[in-house]
Parts: sequence; C-alpha cells; structure tokens
Amino acid sequence: MDWKGYTAIYVVLFTFATAQAVVEFAGLVDSAYWAAFALIMVLSVVKAVGVAAYYQHLRWEPRAVTYLVLGGTVAALALTGAAAYSIL
Repeated sequence: MDWKGYTAIYVVLFTFATAQAVVEFAGLVDSAYWAAFALIMVLSVVKAVGVAAYYQHLRWEPRAVTYLVLGGTVAALALTGAAAYSIL
C-alpha cells in the first residue's frame, strides 16, 4: 500500500474518533446511555479492524492470524461490555 492509501485510512480513523468525541460532548451519554454506548462501540470496532487490517498488515497475513486477533477483539469487547454493565 502506498502513502495515499495510508493517508485515506488515517482520515477515516480520524473521522470516526471525532464522531466518538461528538457523541460524548453532545450529551448523549447522559440522555441516551445505551444508544451512545452502542454507537461508540461500533465506531471502536470499525477503527480497530481498520488499524489491524491495514497498519498491522493483517489483510495480507494467513487467516489463522486474523482469527487470533479477532478472538482477542471479541474478548476485549466482552470485557468492556461487562464493565459498562457493572457501572449501571
């Protein structure tokens, strides 16, 4: 991948990070907690997959490595969800 591809991925990641900040600063966390939580989690997963696929080159690795990273991501999401549930 050339620098234009990496720049495009960076812009997408920056946009999603900005959207997460807007969700938090817009007060959605206080008024609609579960909707804000779901939106932030979806954006986080998309960002994590983008980073893993392009910056860590998993897109070009054997599928077994991809599945290993996917399992770790699912475990992290489960722990995050459990932590969020325990806060309420």
